[in-house]
Amino acid sequence: METQAPSCFNLPIRVYIEDTDAGGIVFYANYLKFMERARTEYIRSLGVELRAGMQQNISYVVHSLEVKYHKPAKLDDLVTVTAVVAKVGKTYLIFDQQVVAENKAVLVSAQVKVACVSLDTGKPRAIDTGLINAIR
Repeated sequence: METQAPSCFNLPIRVYIEDTDAGGIVFYANYLKFMERARTEYIRSLGVELRAGMQQNISYVVHSLEVKYHKPAKLDDLVTVTAVVAKVGKTYLIFDQQVVAENKAVLVSAQVKVACVSLDTGKPRAIDTGLINAIR
């Protein structure tokens, strides 16, 4: 059974020189790192520790993603990275994410499917009920 979850999380991130390419704009792959941080901090804000899940043989991995790059972020910009749980499935979560400039312009948008897997086998498994309850 799939359900919709409206919860949203915002993570401010400053663009450092390590995040940019030679032209001073954020290197495209670094947006994925920003989004990973936002998803992780969102889960942490719910009181769920990923390390505890690993001790229970649970891990969450990116299954697939679709990214659209609209405008670049630049060195020293302060951006906000959002994470919204758009869908909760038995073995996966779908996040809608954005990187937003201070002027509210959407710089990057993405949909990320994160699968719950067994660390032993790498195969899909049911999401921990504690995480599902925390999201709802």
